[in-house]
Amino acid sequence: MSNTLEQTSTTPPSIIVDGVTKRFLKRNTHSFKEAFVSAVKGKKVRADQFAALDDVSFQVGEGEAVAVLGFNGSGKSTTLKLVSGVMEPDAGRVFTRGRVAGLIEVGAGFHPELSGRENVYLNAAILGMTKKETDARFDDIVEFSEIGDFIDQEVKHYSSGMFMRLAFAVAIHVDLDVLLVDEVLSVGDAPFREKCNAKLEELTQKGVTMLIVSHNMSTVKKLCSRGIVIHEHKVLFDGPIGEAVKVIRDTPH
Repeated sequence: MSNTLEQTSTTPPSIIVDGVTKRFLKRNTHSFKEAFVSAVKGKKVRADQFAALDDVSFQVGEGEAVAVLGFNGSGKSTTLKLVSGVMEPDAGRVFTRGRVAGLIEVGAGFHPELSGRENVYLNAAILGMTKKETDARFDDIVEFSEIGDFIDQEVKHYSSGMFMRLAFAVAIHVDLDVLLVDEVLSVGDAPFREKCNAKLEELTQKGVTMLIVSHNMSTVKKLCSRGIVIHEHKVLFDGPIGEAVKVIRDTPH
């Protein structure tokens, strides 16, 4: 752990993001057609790099629920993908402690040709559960997801809402230490969202560490005690959730 990284929590860290920079290529063509024509003519397609995150550092203590706030394109989702291990930083380091489950992209980790039932076992296994553990929790997972008879349908026929309800149900029934959530609570009707919020509050009380990306300020104020505002790919603010919400509302686009 870097000595320059401030400890922002009194509990041991479950997540450490230390001086992280992540760059992506930005191609200077407007369409696939232009790129194809350039290739045929032997012209090089120029690609510039841009930093989705620029020297970002923060820690999340064990059992903390922290919101990552920012405008579209600020680097919020990239942050969660780096913490989940889906991406690696170009500079800096990311550490997590314990079992991590991420609800980051619709249908991520689901095999479209498999049924909902088969995908429950597949996802649970990926998250470290044994078949016996999944057997014991299967009925609770299906009941929470509200998938009903669709559980034995191939998931390629599912709506995005059904995908996320089932993925969420699997994740919250795993014995996990860190849960990463990216706008998943925008899926589904109001009663289901309330049920999700209640479950997240229950997990927080059990000591599960959470990192949540959401544009819903009322939701994050209810679930989180702390907010990290990322603006123009850097940390603009890190502190109490009420102040973080005020900062994002007062920051010009």
